[in-house]
Amino acid sequence: MNNEPHIASAFDRDLEAIQAMIVRMAGLVETSLLQAAEALETRDEELADTVREGDKVIDDLELQINTEAARMIALRAPAASDLRTALSVIKIAASLERCGDYTKNLAKRSNVLAQLSPVGGSTGSIRRIAKAVQLQLAGAIDAYIKRDYDMAVEVRNRDKDIDQMYNALFREFLTHMMEDPRNITACMHLHFIAKNIERLGDHATGIAEQVIYLITGHLPEESRPKGSLPSSATKK
Repeated sequence: MNNEPHIASAFDRDLEAIQAMIVRMAGLVETSLLQAAEALETRDEELADTVREGDKVIDDLELQINTEAARMIALRAPAASDLRTALSVIKIAASLERCGDYTKNLAKRSNVLAQLSPVGGSTGSIRRIAKAVQLQLAGAIDAYIKRDYDMAVEVRNRDKDIDQMYNALFREFLTHMMEDPRNITACMHLHFIAKNIERLGDHATGIAEQVIYLITGHLPEESRPKGSLPSSATKK
């Protein structure tokens, strides 16, 4: 019995250290997303290269988080609720790593688009949806750290807004392609970028659902609120 407070405090210290890495990882993903969108809009190939190179740091953090979480579980033998918390950091780190992959993909396409003629104000629209998703991701991580159910639900509900923004972009690209076939190549790349950002938003929503699971013990039963997506742009 005398060991229980010691074990509990050791678990809390370990978890706090891992959560600090989660916050850092999320911050790197948010910065990469905004930088990738900026590189696209300003045709800054050097900035796009910086985003691509930064993905390794995000990957390394996921590996470190997984290693520390596994060590914590093995050493501390957490009870059911604490085990759920420990496993959540592994799932969130995996989502953030995937988000990092998406931002790297954006940067790659930005370099390609820098060699093509601009298409209307499409890059500005991309930057707006990127900002919306960055705020969604920041809200999801904040809800996780604070264990804030209402904030997690609010972040989850934003998924519909992201879908609607993506839907508008999809139609915008179609219009540009129909008006001038010379826009087709650039618009295909832009659509790929928009889809990756929308999927990044899905991961932010998934993190919010993990928060709900941590607090309530179960995932939301109702389907996520969705915007009306074109049939040719179904979600993965």
